[in-house]
Parts: sequence; C-alpha cells; structure tokens
Amino acid sequence: MSENSLSSSSAQGRPDFNGKGSRFSKPLFFILLIAGLAFAGLNLVNDVEETNMPVTSYLPFFLLGLALLIALGFEFVNGFHDTANAVATVIYTHSLTPGVAVVWSGFCNFMGVLLSSGVVAFGIISLLPAELILQASSGNGFAMVYALLFSAIIWNLGTWYFGLPSSSSHTLIGSIIGVGVANAMLHGRSGLSGVDWDQALKVGYALLLSPVVGFVCAGLLLWVMKMFIRNRQLYQAPKSDQPPPVWIRGLLILTCTGVSFAHGSNDGQKGMGLIMLILVGTMPIAYALNRSLPADQVPRVAALTEVTAHQLLQLQPATAHPPAARDVLTGFVGSNQMNAEVLPALARTLNEAGDQIRRYGSMDNIPAQAVTNTRNQMYLASESIKHLQTAKVTLPQETERNLKAVKTELDSATRFIPMWVKVVVAIALGLGTMVGWRRIVVTVGERIGKTHLSYAQGASAELVAMMTIGAADGFGLPVSTTHVLSSGVAGTMAANRSGLQFSTLRNLAVAWVLTLPVSILLSALLYWVFIHF
Repeated sequence: MSENSLSSSSAQGRPDFNGKGSRFSKPLFFILLIAGLAFAGLNLVNDVEETNMPVTSYLPFFLLGLALLIALGFEFVNGFHDTANAVATVIYTHSLTPGVAVVWSGFCNFMGVLLSSGVVAFGIISLLPAELILQASSGNGFAMVYALLFSAIIWNLGTWYFGLPSSSSHTLIGSIIGVGVANAMLHGRSGLSGVDWDQALKVGYALLLSPVVGFVCAGLLLWVMKMFIRNRQLYQAPKSDQPPPVWIRGLLILTCTGVSFAHGSNDGQKGMGLIMLILVGTMPIAYALNRSLPADQVPRVAALTEVTAHQLLQLQPATAHPPAARDVLTGFVGSNQMNAEVLPALARTLNEAGDQIRRYGSMDNIPAQAVTNTRNQMYLASESIKHLQTAKVTLPQETERNLKAVKTELDSATRFIPMWVKVVVAIALGLGTMVGWRRIVVTVGERIGKTHLSYAQGASAELVAMMTIGAADGFGLPVSTTHVLSSGVAGTMAANRSGLQFSTLRNLAVAWVLTLPVSILLSALLYWVFIHF
C-alpha cells in the first residue's frame, strides 16, 4: 500500500528514514559482532578442554559451529523482524531519532535476554517429542535442528521482505510441530502422536489470546486516559519533526524500553533453547549435564531418587520380564496413556540415574561414555513425572511430594543455560535490532490506521504490550511481540475512531493464518530431506 495513505498534514510529521546515522554505528556493529563470535568460540574451547576429552574428529566441531551460526542467524533475523515493533512508536512520535531508537532498543533486548529465566526456552523445546530429544546426538537430531532453523528463517525473511509483522514465535512453534509430525509419520505412526499437544495447546492459547488482549486493552487504556487526563497535547499527532514535550517523550521512551526488554526476555529464550539442543547433540560430554552443580547436592539427589523409586515399586511391583524402561516411558510421554508398566519403568530409570551420580560423586566426574545415557535417563524421568501430573494419576501424597522434588533436582541437572549462551544470543538479538527495521516500522506506524499515530496511542499500545509479554514470560509461555503490539496499535485506532486500513489488517491476518501451516509444511519437508541425506 502506498505511504500516501496518511493525510498530508500527518505525512509532514513522518520520520526521516534517510538521515545519516552516527559514524560510529557501523564500527560498533562489527566490533560487537566479532566480539560475540570470539566470546562464543573461547567459551566453547574452554568448556571442551575442561572435560579432558581427546579430539579424534573435527566433524562434530564443524557441525556445532555451523548450527550455532544458523541459530544465531535466527535470533538476528528475529531482532530486526520483531523488535522493529518496539521502536515504531518512539520513531513516529519523534521521541527518539531512528538511529538512537534502534540502538537503545537493541541494548534493552540485550539486557532482557541476560536477565531471562530460561523457563520459556524449555517450554518451547518440550513441544518436541521426547524420542527426538533423546536422539539429539544422532543424525535425526541434527536433521531436526537444521529443519527448525531453516524453516523459521525462510518464513521470517519472506514476511519481512513484504513488510508484514508476522511472528517469529508463531513461526518457530509451527516449525517444531512440523518436525514432530514428520518424525512420527516416518516411523509409521499417526502424525498426531509426534507432538506434546497439551503443551502445544497452552502455547496456542497464548498466541491466540495475546493479540485480542492487545487490541482490547490498548483501546480501553486510551479511552481511560481520555477520561482522566485532559491534556489535549497528548492526543495530537506530531505536526513536525520536533520532539514532544519532555514528559510525553519520557513516557514513550519508557514504554519502548519496557517492550524491548520484555521482547528480549521472552523471544531470546527461543534461541537459547535451540542452541542448548545443538550443544547437547554435538558436545554431550560438555553440555548434556550441568557440571556446575555443587558436589554436596549429589548425595541428596541420589538418596531422593532411591526413596522415590522404592515407593513407586511398592505401588506397582515390576513384572518378571519387564519391557525396556526407555521404551515404556517414551511411549507414555508420547501418548499420555497410563498402563501398569509405567511406574516400575520410572522406578528403574530413577534407580539407574541415582546409581550413576552416586558412583561418580559429582556430575563433573561422570565419564564421557556414560554422560549421554545418564542425561537421557534424567530427562525422560522428568518428562514422565510431568505427564503423571498432567494425566492426574492418583498417588499417595508423600510419593507425589517426592516426585515433585525429584523433578526439580533432575531439571536443575539437565535444563540449564550457560551464561555465555545468553550473552551471544543477546548480542545477536541486539545487533538484529539495529538493521532492517524500516519495513516493519513503516507498516506499524503508517499502514494500520488512517491517521498518524498520536502520543497517547503509542504509549497505550506499548504499555499493554510490555505488560502482556512480561506476564507471559512469568508463566513460561511464548507470545508474539509483533501480534501484541500491532493489535494494540489497531485497538487504539479503533478506540480513537481514527479508522483502520483494512487492506493492511487483511494482510496481517493472512500472514497470521498462513504462518502456522506454512512453517509446519516447510519444516516437515526439510526434515524429510535432511533425514534422507
């Protein structure tokens, strides 16, 4: 759509996208890029050296480096695709110049990633079938990771090229579902068995409801502001390139800061989860288990697993010739169907994991050849306990309490994110914010409503986006910065009776509807191709 859709008076207040940036911006960009890559490389080398693992082949290092670059590329694209939404309001209200806005937003994204909890990262990864995660170091594991990354990047770049604020979260989740469905079908099962649908539904509800929350709450907030704040200046669109009054400018910069920080905290975790999958798959000796766990914690964990396993066997004794515990638990996690073999299989798995850590005294002492198996036992036991809880299996209160404690300990050993991973993801997301933002900014600032964005509209949309994303992060759910903020802008236009450009909204809706099926099909096809290489 033409940018002349705005009235001529509003168009006079259009930001200058052609102005020269700071002469320090390009050198700063490349310095941070080189520093980030060097920092990642040094930490990788140090982590591998600390394991005292003899290097017999450089192929794993090549595959690791390639996968890490692609994963960081996904976060880089995420930066200029999604974070452009956060800077649109401060740019279109002239609160900050485009150059300053994107650098500041990049820094806030950086801090959001560093201070994130990691809960969202493993919530995304748990959508994948347990059998694929257990095979992270096999050819199937590499095919999974590359299919996820390539499908997400391809769709993100395509929608960015056409200036459509589609969601990186939506794309990644669709890619994960596609891989899970394809994996199940390749093994002769129904595609529906390839995904943890309980977790997928939770994520789906968050993605579906968050734009509605953005639209309704941003519109209501603008209406409430008009009722109680009578300053007319707040509801006017910029009539020139002059910045707004100091207090309005401060409010808009604050909301931009909050949205950028929340975006980093939520979206940055998706890249962390993918990178941890890559690290576990290529370098299990260094990253399969959390080697920083204190040694004095090990005896307690070993004793807890032994006691819990004994309680489970009292509830359901093992048969004379039980099937393989891994097969039983993998089937239970995949189907969520309880049977008489589940509790004995979980007890055996807990006993074996406890024996391993008791024998070696600490995570750091577990030998290379045993690390992957121990990690898989811990991960599968944790997932089985989670599914016992969601399946509402009735157990004695003390057993339930011990299972919950065991799960916490197992998760601390297998679900961790080294600080250097957070740093390099933060750098990739922050640097991505500094480039390629113009297309999305123009769509949000000019092509959603029929009038120029006012100060109050920008503040309302960003306040709601900041709180919605922050709340989702607290619950460990991924949401789309793009969808929340774009719908918030549309909500303020509707509340202000400014009129909506329905052609743009139609395009956004089409992108929203197509993202999931296209990313599912694309990742499934890529997974099939990579599997047959």
